[in-house]
Amino acid sequence: MIHDFKSLLVTQEGPVLTVQLNSAETGNALSGEMLDELLTVLGALDDDSGIRVLVFSGAGEDFCLGGDRAEFPALLAEDPTGVGLRALGNKARRVCDALASTDAVTIARLHGGVVGAGVGLAVFCDLRVGADTCRFRLPELGLGVPPAWGGIMPRLLHEVGTARIRELILTADTFDATTAQELSILHKVVPEEQLDRAVTQWIKPLVRRSPSALRTAKLMLNAYTNVNRLADATLFDAELLSSALTVAAATRR
Repeated sequence: MIHDFKSLLVTQEGPVLTVQLNSAETGNALSGEMLDELLTVLGALDDDSGIRVLVFSGAGEDFCLGGDRAEFPALLAEDPTGVGLRALGNKARRVCDALASTDAVTIARLHGGVVGAGVGLAVFCDLRVGADTCRFRLPELGLGVPPAWGGIMPRLLHEVGTARIRELILTADTFDATTAQELSILHKVVPEEQLDRAVTQWIKPLVRRSPSALRTAKLMLNAYTNVNRLADATLFDAELLSSALTVAAATRR
């Protein structure tokens, strides 16, 4: 399970796997390389792995400041039609799908900035705890792109509610940890020095649960969450993001 990754730090202690986004110099921006490595980790979580709990955290001052926007110009330069951007968007979708469907219980340990795609990665985790100094934002409209990363929209609508998500997306306002808890983006808010303790309080009972019961419970939660979705419009997320960035680049030229 342990690999020598470039942008992740992965450690295992018994049935608990900890994955730290390890690119502090970029604010742990979710680059194509980091998404590939996340897919490798998540792809290894089968029944034989023995992993019961998966904890996500971030190195440095922030959990994750969003997608790696520095990649976009290079991908457009390689192919102005946006093929590379669509591939990047599809990787994000596969990561979020894998997070939602894994049998392991996933925990997001959040601190500092949690922005854009960082919010997406967090809300696809089962349980989320944040430091009381966390700052959240959905900035996509302010950057001239649609909020189309990894299938985040229906997840946010279900977890938070349409009216509040509409406000956060249209205003792109920053909000704090207390507000995030009120919106159910966070389950717990604690002082930063107590984050590890809060995560451990969740882990201890989870590793004692029956693996088959946990697996069934997650299957049921996912099934009931998706029961009213007649069509999955998030399949178009990569196309929407690619088209918006391609048009914006052409306009600038």
